[in-house]
Amino acid sequence: MQVLEVQLEIGPDPAEVGRARRWVRSRLAGSGIGADEPVAETLVLLVSELVTNAVVHTGRPALLRMCLPDIPRPAVSTVRVEVCDESTRAPQPRHAAEADTNGRGLELVECLADRWGWSPARAGKSIWCEVDRQAPAACLLAARALSTGCGRASA
Repeated sequence: MQVLEVQLEIGPDPAEVGRARRWVRSRLAGSGIGADEPVAETLVLLVSELVTNAVVHTGRPALLRMCLPDIPRPAVSTVRVEVCDESTRAPQPRHAAEADTNGRGLELVECLADRWGWSPARAGKSIWCEVDRQAPAACLLAARALSTGCGRASA
């Protein structure tokens, strides 16, 4: 399967998060993933969380990269999102208290992504996640499985 890789430079400004969400929506639509597909909003939320973390915790520019299947509507395919920033600090998932107004980003990533992880990069680190885009019947089975909890492992 061929893969289309697209990327966007992110400035160190919280307003860039909204720009990243709009960019992802347009790239997904261009690859045949409709705005009404559940995977589209999941990917937008994941990008929002990862870009927010990069901007807030580093205060430096970052690079958003997305790898999309280049085949229209395969039965199962994977979309990969990656944010590279200039910090060498490892991401540290937190368990926010109910009243906390932040600290849930990586918990959301862990719950929504099929896989996620991070690795050191040349000038910092790369945090990535993958979401499997499934045929409608497979989505129903996945939704039933999720009703019992996230149950996804991180890498």
